[in-house]
Amino acid sequence: MRRVFAYSFKDFIRSWWNILYTLFFLVAAVSFLFLNHDLSKGIVSLMNLVILLCPLIATIFGYMYFFNSQEFTNLLLAQPLSRRSIFAGQYLGLASSLSMSLTVGMGIPFFIYGLTVSDQISNFLVLIFVGIALTFIFTAMSFLIAIYSRNRLKGFGIVILFWLFMAVIYDAMFLMLLISFKEFPLEKMAITMSLANPIDLGRVLILLKLDISALMNYTGALFNKFFTRDIGMLMSVSTLLFWIVWPLWAMLRKANRRDF
Repeated sequence: MRRVFAYSFKDFIRSWWNILYTLFFLVAAVSFLFLNHDLSKGIVSLMNLVILLCPLIATIFGYMYFFNSQEFTNLLLAQPLSRRSIFAGQYLGLASSLSMSLTVGMGIPFFIYGLTVSDQISNFLVLIFVGIALTFIFTAMSFLIAIYSRNRLKGFGIVILFWLFMAVIYDAMFLMLLISFKEFPLEKMAITMSLANPIDLGRVLILLKLDISALMNYTGALFNKFFTRDIGMLMSVSTLLFWIVWPLWAMLRKANRRDF
């Protein structure tokens, strides 16, 4: 698996798309951090960018990479290598390269700007963690959908719809449900629904760490009320890690059974 991982990582890290991805976050971080003159406001602005863009890029790149490297994958399948090592290596190589681009792109401006505000380092690390977690989650989901779908066009539509549902439609449905049944106690259901959406979890985790009550949404306020700030953060982190593990397990399980 290490050789497959190393090849996939080097192959993608040298691509122009990955370089542009790094430069985009570099420019965005410079703009938000240096123009706001307030690191907390800059982190909030970057949060809105990270929780939407990282899943989208991971979804598209993961799906495209899976099919574009299919000939190489078939060659590896003919070798005495286990399917788990092949697909796990490709997945980790792609997700790691995207995560490195995110870390480098936002880390350089923060390192320059944040040398004098060391109290914000933990907040920035939480932002990076959320971006990396969402990258690994949606890369695994794109691989899983690609393995299940033999029609490339149909599968591409599914991965885009999945991102759109998690990023936009889910919140709209959630809000409509809360408004329609506002007279009933919906606290437990609201927390459960948030745990089912990694993008919402990432937003809640960052806002809990920043402890900005004015910007905290309904679910973030519930996490803060029922679990306290630290326990709410721990639950969010644990659920995000679970969201990484189960799509990867499902993808590797399906890869072992699929006839390539």
